[in-house]
Parts: sequence; structure tokens; C-alpha cells
Amino acid sequence: MRASTSWDLWTTTASVVLDHRDRRHLAAAESCVREVTAAVDAACSRFRPDSELLARAGELERGAVVSPLLASLVHQALDAAETTSGDVDPTLGARMVSLGYDAAFADARVVPEPAELAAALDGRPAWRRVLLSGTFLRVPHGVVLDLGATAKAAAADLAAASVTARLGVGVLVALGGDVATAGPEPRGGWQVRVRDLDDDPEDRITLGAGWSVATSSTQKRRWEQDGTARHHILDPRWGLPADPVWRSVTVVAPSCVAANTMTTAAVVRGHRALPMLREHGVAARLVAADGEVIRVGGWPEEREIA
Repeated sequence: MRASTSWDLWTTTASVVLDHRDRRHLAAAESCVREVTAAVDAACSRFRPDSELLARAGELERGAVVSPLLASLVHQALDAAETTSGDVDPTLGARMVSLGYDAAFADARVVPEPAELAAALDGRPAWRRVLLSGTFLRVPHGVVLDLGATAKAAAADLAAASVTARLGVGVLVALGGDVATAGPEPRGGWQVRVRDLDDDPEDRITLGAGWSVATSSTQKRRWEQDGTARHHILDPRWGLPADPVWRSVTVVAPSCVAANTMTTAAVVRGHRALPMLREHGVAARLVAADGEVIRVGGWPEEREIA
């Protein structure tokens, strides 16, 4: 039996799992994960005005040297945008707020018309106008970075690596749908249940050492704005929640950031997701709006869950 602990974090649940032989390290492993997630939150949270990203917004318009952690998080977000041709766009922060997704899902602001959005982007994707060179970062005026699509996954990767580096044990770290592993795997590998909501179809997969799995969902982080249902994954083309072709998408990859990048892009692409996932050669599981499960890239066939 594995040793595990969990706590509430970022409107989801954080969990740490160790092999039963390493249970004496559980408290120290939890401390490592809390330390990493606190650092990531302080670096880039869009929901706290004292985060480095928000507190230094004025400086960043002119360009400034930032902490190595923030630089790394921005780099991964821009790399995700490049990899997905802009489907995973880290520059939609202002749009998210205008749609009502702020620190407390507050009352919606005025939503800009598409023409206003195009003018704000000056005819180019805003993420291509963000300059990052080493730790020097410049964010164009009017652009609000929202690293949520990649920063939570990066935190899982960093936290798992931190536990193994500090304690010398194998670990699984789950931050909601973002699951990362590091160090030696337990006998039989890491067993991970894949299910979004309680009434959704369920699978179980086995992760080897160092592998990760991420799930993106259109069924969570939902709210209503002027009678219209919203969710948090935006299609950058329109600045609106992506068409919920998929209830959820799950991908296995060598890092949680890589897995999350693919799941987010798949939700954005909708019916165009399958060719992209096959092109990238990842194992993926997609649950359609009607509950149909589609598996690509060698995802294990469905089996009975005890």
C-alpha cells in the first residue's frame, strides 16, 4: 500500500504519493511540494496582486530582469504556444478577466468586441510580441500573461524533481489533473486512475519512472456570465471558451508540461485534435461530449475497473 497525503490547493487537490517503503519521508515530501507550489504561486499567480508577475507589471512593459523561476515559467508557456501554433496562448489574461474568471469568479466586466481584440493584438499574436531573453522579460502594454495552462503542470514537474533530489526517493505528485513522477518507480509502476467527474468513464494506467499524465477538462472551472455558461480553456482565435467537443482530454508524456500542452491544445482544436495528437505521437484518451471514449497513440484499451 502506498503512503500518501493530500490538501486543498488552487481550487483543486494536491497529493503526494510515495512507495510504502518510503513512508517515513512523507512529511518531508509534502513540505517539498508545498515549498515549490508556494514559490510558483508567488512568481506568477494572476490571482494575487503581490505575485512577481502582477506586482512588476509596470516594469515589465519597459522590460526588466525577473527571477529565474518566473523566467522559466514564461519560457515554458511561450514554448507551449510555439509547439501548438498558438493554441495554448499565455497572453489571454485580460480576456479571462473580462469573461468573469478572476480571483473570486467575480461579476463579469465588459467583454471587448472582436475588433477591439484584433486592434489590441496589432494584427499579430500577442505571445509572439513577448520578449524573453535569459531572465530579461518584456510584456507589451495591454497584454496580461496568464500562465495557468502550463504553470500548474510545471509546478508538478518541479515538485516531483525536488522531492527526489532532496530525499532520494521515488514520488508521484498530483496537482489536480497534472500528475508528475520522479525517481525510482515502485514495483509494478505508478498506478493512476483516469477519470474527470464522478460519472465519467474511468480508466487505469501505469506510469513508469519519470513519466507524467495530464488531463484538461471543459467540465471544471465553470461559471455563468449573463446567462451563458463559460469554462476556462479559451480558443485564442475568438477569445471565447473552446467549443466543448471533448468533456476531457488526457495525455501521457515525459513531462507534465508536455502532457498539459497537448491536452489544452486538443480541447482548443476540438474535432481537429486527433490528427495533432497522432502527429506528436502521444498516448491520449479523449472523452467526447456524449461520453464516447477515443484512445490514440497506444493508450491502453479499456478494461474492467474493480
